[in-house]
Amino acid sequence: MTSSPSLARRTLLTSAAAAAGPSVVGGSTTPAVAASTADPGAGTRPGRAATTQTPDRVLRGMLREVDPDRIEATVVALAAFGTRHTLSSQTDPVRGIGASRDWIHARMQEIAATSGGRMTVELQSYVQQPASRIPVATTITNVVATLRGSVSPERVYVVSGHYDSRATDVDDFTSDAPGADDDASGVAAVMEMARLMATREPEATIVFAAVAGEEQGLYGARYMATQLRAAGADVQAMFTNDIIGSGTGDSGEPDPRTVRLFAEGVPTSETTQQANRRRSVGGENDSPTRQLARFVEDVAQRPATPMDVRVIYRRDRYLRGGDHIPFLEQGYPAVRFTEPEEDFDHQHQDVRVEDGVQIGDLPEFCEWDYIADVTRVNAAALWTLATAPGTPRGVRLLTNRLTNETDIVWTRGTDPDLAGYEVVWRETTEPRWTNLVPVGDVTAVTLDISKDNVFLGVRAVDRDGHASPVAFPA
Repeated sequence: MTSSPSLARRTLLTSAAAAAGPSVVGGSTTPAVAASTADPGAGTRPGRAATTQTPDRVLRGMLREVDPDRIEATVVALAAFGTRHTLSSQTDPVRGIGASRDWIHARMQEIAATSGGRMTVELQSYVQQPASRIPVATTITNVVATLRGSVSPERVYVVSGHYDSRATDVDDFTSDAPGADDDASGVAAVMEMARLMATREPEATIVFAAVAGEEQGLYGARYMATQLRAAGADVQAMFTNDIIGSGTGDSGEPDPRTVRLFAEGVPTSETTQQANRRRSVGGENDSPTRQLARFVEDVAQRPATPMDVRVIYRRDRYLRGGDHIPFLEQGYPAVRFTEPEEDFDHQHQDVRVEDGVQIGDLPEFCEWDYIADVTRVNAAALWTLATAPGTPRGVRLLTNRLTNETDIVWTRGTDPDLAGYEVVWRETTEPRWTNLVPVGDVTAVTLDISKDNVFLGVRAVDRDGHASPVAFPA
């Protein structure tokens, strides 16, 4: 492929080309364009993003099978261990983090037994030397279930919840800390997704993780993220579910149809910061993590699930952080799901009695249908990611021609069922992609639209119509 001004392998997408029919690029045929790309508003569907996808038959069946009763049973079982503090007993068979670790491991092994050998389960352990909130050397163990992809196993997607809990005093590892909402709810969602997907065959690999050490400083997730990076794993997305137990917060007003999704903009890792600085103009709102958040909106909120995904352009809430952050530090796209408004009376509190009512982070303050719906949001996004092609790589906006046209090039993916690519764009003031044009199985395109006026991106599409997240050009 050449980058010369002539762009030998390109397609000229204009209203004239659309009228003339398909054009050939590098031996591939591109579909005719339905509307002139000279008009940035052409083809926009009011109230719906240009990139919206609908769930396929397999996913619709999976979403129907999400079971609130199983989610409740998991949360109740985890809360019954009394405390799951990272510094609590690792050998007591009925109380503490060791007992809860073993219970999760056993349940995950039961789930893996239904997968026909495609899912494996491991205890990922290391010894954390004394550090912040870790006064003595402590073994931290993640429970990790890996469902190997059937087509592109090298491509990896991770979903997690943390199974450790805490009392008001973060160093108190003896008092009861049931941790129902924070974060047995997230672990229950992860285990339910593992159950549903174990009997199905995603094209890419999915990792279901219950991590420890979160309350002490994200230790388990950080170890997992660094291990994946050291192994050269191609982690294209990571979700953490932390505090997803209830749609009712401090205000007492129920909001059962909203889940927050935190997505940072300017990347955390030095590598991706450098990549961001190399972008010629704009892109501050187009990090891979923000593209992932837009993807979740496209595939996982109403009408695909009963939920509205409220994307918040921020890494996390003030004064706090979650297990997606270590993945961001490693340069992986990562986001956090959490309930719409936290109820601080029922979080990080020792169990106590007020006016005859037991108060604390207890199962009775969770809403099982709400957790089930957040699980559906996760499952819809995760399954679509794992059945769609990978996010395009090497997407570049060429600026070597002084022209009102736009030249974009990218590297062709290796997915066996890759059908082609679509170019999306939006006004620079728009938060979501509003326009889309299919360009076929090509690796270069010229659009009759000025790159000076809009933001553009590229996504891959397979033969079944599944589309990847958008890649923003460097």
